[in-house]
Amino acid sequence: MSGLTNPLINDIKKVLQTARQNIATQVNAELLTTYWNIGRIIVEHEQNNKARAEYGAQTLKDLSKYLTAEQIQ
Repeated sequence: MSGLTNPLINDIKKVLQTARQNIATQVNAELLTTYWNIGRIIVEHEQNNKARAEYGAQTLKDLSKYLTAEQIQ
């Protein structure tokens, strides 16, 4: 490795590692927000302006089948 030194390589590795960690954190935060909002939408649908939801209706099964058929991930 002509001209490359361990400090140079180590500094670049640290930058790449930090970037990868930051990206993973951002993706996880976005997924958390997305899934929370999906849950909120489902609960609001199930409650239908009632104080409490009446769970057990086919909502999740039907939603799963529809999204799977549409290949939405």
